[in-house]
Amino acid sequence: IEYIQSSYYNKLEYTRFSSSVGKFVGFTEYGVRNAEYWNNNPSYLSAMRAQKEVYCLNNVQIDYRAA
Repeated sequence: IEYIQSSYYNKLEYTRFSSSVGKFVGFTEYGVRNAEYWNNNPSYLSAMRAQKEVYCLNNVQIDYRAA
């Protein structure tokens, strides 16, 4: 199970957080600046890492039963 949060502007993805990588990755110049800022904030980074347990692991049983 992987948690991914992507940020888009004008149909262009500029940042992505992936729980398998464990940090933000920027795809544009603006996204790289945001990713560096967010990766240097330990409280925000740990909150994003915790989203896998908060969101994915609680809802995976619901999705498997529906399938």
